[in-house]
Amino acid sequence: MQKILILDIETTDFLQRGGKIVEIGIVELDLSNGNKKIIYDKVTHETGITREEVEKAWIIQNSTLTVEEIRTSTPLHILKPEIQNLLFQYKHGATAFNNAFDFGFMENRGFVFPKKLPCPMKLSTNICKIETSRGYKWPKVEEAHKHFFGDVGYIEQHRGADDAFHEADIVYELYKIGIFKID
Repeated sequence: MQKILILDIETTDFLQRGGKIVEIGIVELDLSNGNKKIIYDKVTHETGITREEVEKAWIIQNSTLTVEEIRTSTPLHILKPEIQNLLFQYKHGATAFNNAFDFGFMENRGFVFPKKLPCPMKLSTNICKIETSRGYKWPKVEEAHKHFFGDVGYIEQHRGADDAFHEADIVYELYKIGIFKID
């Protein structure tokens, strides 16, 4: 079995603008058969987060995540050992649909990724071939999903575990065609 992790976080803003992590979802994907399961799905908050920051966050306006869920969640520093333990358990590694975003936040918060796998968003770019005036653009999750599975009505929920669950399907398709590699 070649099990890897697909990670997806939700935040209040971009890292460079002081964003805070408010949800972490992690899915286990078995590359030998495509089986996947949600192994981590928690709303959280970071020290120093303000109610105003949460209320104004894009994620609150564009998902089912609520201010109250974040306000009453377990602080990230308490969840950190459990999450880090998961990252260490999977020797074949971890990825995220936009590695730079998710890994950037996580590493900034002190998380260590023993083996970072390629970015499925970037790997999908030359396959999805979504043209712009500057060449192909990085596909959004919905765009990559539609390319691989057709118009099945998938709408990205912008919730950590659900997004990671569907991103795992994209990773598995990339793996089957030899584009996503773990070595």
